[in-house]
Amino acid sequence: MASKIKGIFHRKPHAPSAERQRIQKELFAFNKTVEHGFPHKPSALAYDPKLKLLAVGTQSGVIKIYGAPGVEFIGVHEGESAVWQLFFLPEQGRIISLLQDNSLHLWEVNIKDGNSVLEEVKSFSLEGRLKKISVCCLSADCKTLYMGTEGGNIYLLNVATFDMDELIIYQDVVMQKLRDSSSSFSVPDDYKVNPGPVEAIAQHPTDDEKLLIGYNRGLIVVWHPKELTAEQTFVSNQQLESLCWHRDGLRFTSAHNDGSYCVWNAQESSQPEKEPVIPYGSKNRPIIDGEEMNGPFPCKAINKLKYLTTKSDPFMIFSGGMPRASYGDRHCVTVMQGNKHVVLDFTSKVIDFFTMSDVDAEYEFDEPHTLVVLVEEEIVFIDLQSEGWPVFNLPYLSSLHASAITCQQHVSNVPSELWDKIVAAGEQQMANNTSQREWPMNGGKNLAELPTPHDLLMTGHEDGTVRFWDASTVSLKFLYKLSTAQAFVTEADHADAGVGETEGEWPPFRKVGNFDPFSDDPRLGIQRIVLCPVSGSLLVGGTAGQVVILNIGTEEVEKTVESFPIQIVGEQDKFVWKGHESLGVKEDALKFAPGFQPSMVVQAQPPASITALALQTSWGLAGLGTSHGFALFDTVQKKLVSAHCTLNPNDLSSTGQPMTRKRSMAKSLRASIRRLRKRRDHRAGSPKKERAEGGASGSGEGVQTTDIDADKPEGKEDSGAKSSPTREMAQVERKIEARSDDTKTSMVRCLYFANTFVNDSQVATPSLWCGTNAGSVIIYVISIPGADKRDTDAVEAMISKEIRLKHGAPVVSLVIVDSDTYPLPDPIDVQNERAKPPNMSGHSLIVCSEEQFKVFHLPSLKPFRKTKLTAHDGSKVRKVSYINFRSRSDDNYSENCISCLTNLGELAIYSIPALKKQLGFSALRKENVAGIQSLIFTSRGEGFYLLSPSELERFSLSARYFTEPMCMLELPEGMRPPPPEPEPEPAPQEPEAPVDGHPIAEEAPPAEEPAAVAEEAAPAEESAPPASDDAAPETRTETTTVVVQETDMDDPMMIQSGTTVKTVKTSSTTVVKTERTLISSSSSGDQKVVKTTEETVITSGGDHQTPEELHNEVDELLAKIPNISVNLEGDTEENPDITLDEVREYGKDEQAGEVHSGDASAEVNHAADERREGKGVVELQIREETD
Repeated sequence: MASKIKGIFHRKPHAPSAERQRIQKELFAFNKTVEHGFPHKPSALAYDPKLKLLAVGTQSGVIKIYGAPGVEFIGVHEGESAVWQLFFLPEQGRIISLLQDNSLHLWEVNIKDGNSVLEEVKSFSLEGRLKKISVCCLSADCKTLYMGTEGGNIYLLNVATFDMDELIIYQDVVMQKLRDSSSSFSVPDDYKVNPGPVEAIAQHPTDDEKLLIGYNRGLIVVWHPKELTAEQTFVSNQQLESLCWHRDGLRFTSAHNDGSYCVWNAQESSQPEKEPVIPYGSKNRPIIDGEEMNGPFPCKAINKLKYLTTKSDPFMIFSGGMPRASYGDRHCVTVMQGNKHVVLDFTSKVIDFFTMSDVDAEYEFDEPHTLVVLVEEEIVFIDLQSEGWPVFNLPYLSSLHASAITCQQHVSNVPSELWDKIVAAGEQQMANNTSQREWPMNGGKNLAELPTPHDLLMTGHEDGTVRFWDASTVSLKFLYKLSTAQAFVTEADHADAGVGETEGEWPPFRKVGNFDPFSDDPRLGIQRIVLCPVSGSLLVGGTAGQVVILNIGTEEVEKTVESFPIQIVGEQDKFVWKGHESLGVKEDALKFAPGFQPSMVVQAQPPASITALALQTSWGLAGLGTSHGFALFDTVQKKLVSAHCTLNPNDLSSTGQPMTRKRSMAKSLRASIRRLRKRRDHRAGSPKKERAEGGASGSGEGVQTTDIDADKPEGKEDSGAKSSPTREMAQVERKIEARSDDTKTSMVRCLYFANTFVNDSQVATPSLWCGTNAGSVIIYVISIPGADKRDTDAVEAMISKEIRLKHGAPVVSLVIVDSDTYPLPDPIDVQNERAKPPNMSGHSLIVCSEEQFKVFHLPSLKPFRKTKLTAHDGSKVRKVSYINFRSRSDDNYSENCISCLTNLGELAIYSIPALKKQLGFSALRKENVAGIQSLIFTSRGEGFYLLSPSELERFSLSARYFTEPMCMLELPEGMRPPPPEPEPEPAPQEPEAPVDGHPIAEEAPPAEEPAAVAEEAAPAEESAPPASDDAAPETRTETTTVVVQETDMDDPMMIQSGTTVKTVKTSSTTVVKTERTLISSSSSGDQKVVKTTEETVITSGGDHQTPEELHNEVDELLAKIPNISVNLEGDTEENPDITLDEVREYGKDEQAGEVHSGDASAEVNHAADERREGKGVVELQIREETD
């Protein structure tokens, strides 16, 4: 009985039909397509000057390669070890990565399915503490990677084979050469004993046979690796950090940990060419040539230094070196050329930098044109050829988290008119601060077509800015920045500092980069964004209850921003706000550049954070919601239409997150039994009504509708349901956990405008729908004057109905669909022919709460269908969107579905209106709370979520629409070296002469073997020649199977299947040739004859029998065992060695009748525990066959 009851409650859903599964594959497919933004926690940087490619490695083991916009490759190491260094093999499309775990990996960009992808092909690792790699240097010919270690030795990696070279530059050998050399008298003895780890390696720019080796304590050696000689030695008094050759190879510069650098003459090792220079060791500007050098201030280390020549003055570029006391917390890169001196000041730690140049190695000068600096939170390209050294506007790798992202909004199919205005405003905004040169990183080829529709992604930030991004391609290019702080009086109300250097300041700092983790006022944070792409109107809601209404403009304007306070909580409610104050709006006239310009500010009181926004530009209305209620505002007449407070005494005393309910079988059965008893004891009342109420109670949910018209049937149903005693029973059906106190049940979760049937099934009226945290849906009907009186007559709004979900879960989203299951389009889209007019019949309301989806008929609000999520799998809905999925093969077929994300990180798709789950995908880890909270859907089935604070993961649920990199990296012919040739295999044996009148058949060309016939041959094992005549040679078995004939059957009765075994004997080998004739049948009924030839070479071991005797014994055993196939295979774990003794035993058992020939499934596999010395060992697989 219990099992039957359990079966009722646990019925398995019907599996979809094969046709439905085919349709689902045409509509839905989950793919993570591309990662936008800046890599999280970068740790390495590399540049290919030939292919114009940039590589960034991260602390999580990710490598990302970028070229021209749209050209992106990504590779992920198996472990999560950090990438320490990267080395491009120029013009080969290959890169070497050094990881924190002391392993090296070789990656290649290869073509796969028409696209180029990054693949790992080889790896290598050094073991031991003293072999910990401290620095690497790639040779000019890209054949050798020099690896300096903590132990002081330098190992050489052969790049072609990716194996260690035999040549090793031992520190002891180098020190011994120094002790023996007469030119090293200036090297102190303690340096010769322990110079420390290898800190820097640099190959000579004109002589590849020379290496410049720098040791940690300051010893520098010019070394000949092949001759094992030290040409010159140099000693510094300070710890070494970096080395850099000058282009002519006559000098080099060393950087040190005290903030100094030295220039050395490579021909003379006694003293530096000039005294060490500490650029920022003095209060005043030093004279770089050494007349005024060291000041009283200790400085931080210069981590990396580059000396680059030009036709005019050379460049000196280095990172670090700031005075410890005053600027020790600054992250800087200094650029000096002649009288020009700029300290590029970044807001995060400098990881690495390099310069770009278009000249080849034979050119006289370096001529750098771009400086690329990688810091922890962004990458910056500086134009060294333009006046003032401006920065480039990045087409990708933008710092999305320049200020922390607080919200996102995506708009598809943006009209060209609005798009052009946004792009033009952004170009004018960045014209004074960015380089006008063409983007210098242009490697690879983008194969993707230019997008026809423009997609716009808007991100709201903590500092009150809204950034606009081109989301049409994989690059996610920055377009325009809107700052709302300009209109408000903030705590730090001052003009932004200019970009240029400050007169008289030393060092001459210049702020560069966009990353700024600090916010002037936390109240400026953006919480909600709504854009009307047709009218160009924008709503931006903030943390302090401010809603800024903006419109796109093409000219600079000067005006005063009006402020309109809205009181959501009435004074009679005696509510006391204990939070932050509202932001004040500046009273003076302000100048606003082209772009989005504010027209007014609506300030909610109390100034709680904006939780919901809605905009209906064709009606001239905007809705805003907070944790206390919502308001309807007339944007045409600029006045409040209506305000609704959602607070009640219960909210004031018991606020928190919605309850977590779990289905309990025992409590459900107990409640059902109690209902039966009540029904039996109380016979009064309508049986129909009682049955309906019992069903509602059993479902754990009730609907209460409040209508302002008392004679409506919904009101009668509500009163009856309210008085029903069975409603209290439903509360016991679920296990309820305690609530937390961080969320108010009065919070407004969503606002929705719709022109639908609220009170009358014949007349559609404009309406505003509000969903709250308490599981309520509040409906307002709106009366809008005609177009001729819109500016004068007032808009009226009255509450019409209210739905209260009995399970009380927060309402996440609301939508109204027509009889064709299409969500009602925006009226302005219909007016501009961007959407088809809706079907004005059969409207239904879909309420998506955190725990259930439910469909109501309109205007009766009668429940139609629902599906439970929390009760079934314990998940809660976090994000919801309504998407039209179009078939990838049929343009005329599409389905409207609900797409949702749960708190478990699962993406699910539900049909409309059946609410049946179509597919589910595990997309995010449930621990990734930030990613789940940030996820947004697009109208075409794509989506974005925060992969890290600086990266957006783009995904697609649609099989038709997805955005992924489509690019190709074309390499010059012969640039990538050929792989090393494999070791030569032993030559095959010569064919033997005919024996016993049986000629040896030649091997037929390889053919594709049928799966039912051909058996895979085991690899041959190499045999070693006998050491002496007394030693027994190894027994070897080689098996080759070849299909020699495959013909159609003319007359199946004329051909019979069978096996023929032929042997060829020599003094040392036995060749067993087995020919099989098999009949195979296809699914269509056709039959074919397949003949196979299997040739086995048995090399006998030392046995008391001669090979001829062994062969005769095998033939005799085969003759005694009828209907047995003998397959001689190589030595494998599945087929252990079988000796002739075991074959003999099998023959005795067969003769004794212990093996029954009638059993077609009998299979005997005999295996010896170990090889028996002196026996000719073969592997036999014996299978009994029947006709």
